[in-house]
Amino acid sequence: MRSAECEAVIRAFATRERLAIRKAGLNSAFRNPHSAFRAMLRITEIFHSIQGESTHSGRRCAFVRLAGCNLRCSWCDSAYTFTGGERMELEAVLAKVRSYGCDLVEVTGGEPLAQVECLDLIRALCDEGFEVLVETSGSIDIEPVDRRAKLILDVKCPGSGEAERNHWPNLDKLLPHDEVKFVIAGRADYEWSRDLVATRALAESNTVLFSPVWSAMGIKELATWMIEDRVPARLQTQLHKHIWGADVHGV
Repeated sequence: MRSAECEAVIRAFATRERLAIRKAGLNSAFRNPHSAFRAMLRITEIFHSIQGESTHSGRRCAFVRLAGCNLRCSWCDSAYTFTGGERMELEAVLAKVRSYGCDLVEVTGGEPLAQVECLDLIRALCDEGFEVLVETSGSIDIEPVDRRAKLILDVKCPGSGEAERNHWPNLDKLLPHDEVKFVIAGRADYEWSRDLVATRALAESNTVLFSPVWSAMGIKELATWMIEDRVPARLQTQLHKHIWGADVHGV
């Protein structure tokens, strides 16, 4: 069996086992810092900054960036998360987030849902009253995610090289507060995204975001296409890159 298939099998088994434990009413063991069953996460970085994307752009936000990703998008700007990371207990992560005194928290990656323990983190943040955003590629089933959190579902366009990994049933599981993002590398990606938004009527139930791949295409060009075609989507840029630069981490 190929390594990618092995990882998928292990992840599916781990998710099934964790959900079985929750159903049995034993989930508190994963939140109790004194329990033998302590949730451990592999963390690339935790930081306090300005939210650069989504409808929450411009707000102060605490970011928890998990290590690891099951995809390898051609334009990825967070490849430094693919390996490494510090193993942290759930309570340590929560303590760091609390220290910022910020109500908005984004759980991101990498692909955060590739770590099954991320589900415990999301739920714990929601339990503490944080407004939680979860940025996910959409290649992993979102069903187990605490639905108090707001999902930013990043649908992979053909230009990413990972469009075949989209888990399409996720689109039917979105709630009205969730958002759908398309990162667009050129005209082909734009037309593919435009047509998908129309055929799936995505804008009728969710905010749709169109974002140009940084340094690959101009935002003015994308804006022009959207105006010409009257696309029911919101044009966004990566505000944090305008502020601190494209290659700066932890901002």
